[in-house]
Amino acid sequence: MEEMIALVGNPNAGKTTLFNRLTGRRERVGNWHGVTVRAAMGRSAAGTIVDLPGIYRLSGGSMEEGETARFLAEHPAAALVFVSEYATLPRTLALMREATRGGRRCLLVLTKEKSFFRAGGRVDLAGLGKTLGCLVISAAELNAARLEDLLKIAPVEVTASDMGAAYRPMSPKLGRFDGLLYSAAFGIPFFALLFLFAFFMTFARGMPGDLMKGAVEGLFAETLAGYAKKIPSSVLRSLACGLLSSVGGVLSFLPQIALLELFFILLEESGLFSRLAFLTDGILSRMGLSGRAVFSLCMGFGCSAAAILTTRGLDDREMQRRVITCLPFLPCSAKLPVFLVLTTTFFEDPFPAVLLLYALGVGLAVLYALFTGKRGAPLCMETAPLHIPAPLFVLKSLLFQIKQFIIKVATVVLAFSFVSWLLSSFTFAFVPCAVEDSMLAALCGRLSFLFAPVGMGDWRMTYAALAGLVAKENVAGAIALLYGSFPYSVQSAFAFAVFMLTCSPCVSAIAAEARELGTRRALANAGIRTLSALLLSYAVYGLLLLPWLWALLLPAGLLLFFHEKIFRKLRDLPSRLHRRDLSAGVDVSPRPSSPPRRARQRKEDGRGPSASPR
Repeated sequence: MEEMIALVGNPNAGKTTLFNRLTGRRERVGNWHGVTVRAAMGRSAAGTIVDLPGIYRLSGGSMEEGETARFLAEHPAAALVFVSEYATLPRTLALMREATRGGRRCLLVLTKEKSFFRAGGRVDLAGLGKTLGCLVISAAELNAARLEDLLKIAPVEVTASDMGAAYRPMSPKLGRFDGLLYSAAFGIPFFALLFLFAFFMTFARGMPGDLMKGAVEGLFAETLAGYAKKIPSSVLRSLACGLLSSVGGVLSFLPQIALLELFFILLEESGLFSRLAFLTDGILSRMGLSGRAVFSLCMGFGCSAAAILTTRGLDDREMQRRVITCLPFLPCSAKLPVFLVLTTTFFEDPFPAVLLLYALGVGLAVLYALFTGKRGAPLCMETAPLHIPAPLFVLKSLLFQIKQFIIKVATVVLAFSFVSWLLSSFTFAFVPCAVEDSMLAALCGRLSFLFAPVGMGDWRMTYAALAGLVAKENVAGAIALLYGSFPYSVQSAFAFAVFMLTCSPCVSAIAAEARELGTRRALANAGIRTLSALLLSYAVYGLLLLPWLWALLLPAGLLLFFHEKIFRKLRDLPSRLHRRDLSAGVDVSPRPSSPPRRARQRKEDGRGPSASPR
């Protein structure tokens, strides 16, 4: 039977980096708490390597700690590689004592040595190994040969409660800038301006994102399209032009998606994410969440499916469900091409319009959390050190994200574009025809009523919307293939953008949600979101066409918003007065004409349900 070696340690200790180095895998790494939320397995010369989620103690309450504890209990013969930062070694020592109780083959690997030694810390590895009773090495020394040596040693039990003279901790210092980031007066405006700067550089006219987008559009619209138009066969020419229009319409947004990905990579690797979690914990706790949720929520701007999988790093199942439900409101990178197709039709500079849509998505997520949440869990997380990210690592991470997007375009979007071209270019007898007489028109013609209330009573827009339920990138491709550019009014464009913003996420996100919450709940959520998004788009379009409706709906909306707060206070006023008067020695019984109030009052006053009123 093949040997199993498990990487164990606190969150953000560097386990996944070592796992990738030993196995050649490309598991996601990041400079923040909870990147690894499920056990990952890979092969090496020494055996099967298992990268476990971060854990502080075997009895921890978070879901990721529970998964690691279960794995260690189910595999008592697995050898353990404890991975610890030099700076947090005392905390890892407690975990080692707990995990090696009864004897385990173990090895201690120390990471992030530069910052530790620079801050005055010192470690005698040989002396520390004698104190603990196990081999202690630095991360640079860990290789397959070391793992093979680990498998040959006898089980040991780490019982040391301290490390004696073999370990001298570093001097903890909080830099001036780091201290400012923890201050709400500086930190909140700083992060707001940082996000605004990123969006400005990505979307504003004349900025790098816009210039690179124009260059890619020119490549497809002029150079490649020019070659496609010279193809002799009319069918092949139509196919080539259709695919270039569809796929090129999606790939032209790659530079802007890459810029946003670069921004979030820098945010993660610099350690700023941890500070943002600390600053947002106050408002998130009022929404029934905690600061740790900010990692998953920010990842939602990149990929909803990946963000859903990271929610296992949250404190409890209820918080995980609520974050997963909030995530589809956040505009992922796949929705960006749709927003830009809609906004560039009407605005020379799409930056304000795109920023409005992003703000609307965040606002809807916040409103949902506020209406459904209770008090959140206390914040308990690892604070990543603040530093300048390594350029090579940032470049590799960015290229990986770009490659993933290109692969998706080259597979899902290309295949969907080919099917769309085929169905829109031929009849059921496979005779070339106009799009109005095609198979696609016949199949989707009866669904044109879905978007008729928003001024788009055309089956082509219905088809584009349905395509987005598979992958949001398909919407931009379908509009480019079937229309060329968006042909309807700005009111219709905004209503359609609201639909795309609030409808069900793509198939991969639904699959990720099913993995976390169950298939039935995931499918039910998808159906409810899509229906709600359709109704919301109708309402938005009506309000844009008939502004006077705001005069009627705004007061009603405010009344609905404050209904529970206002009416609960008015309803509970007699009972509060009653309790106050009782405490003052005055007996004021409720009126006999309201039996439900008497029953509730008796319960609040501590008397049983059978007690009679005074």
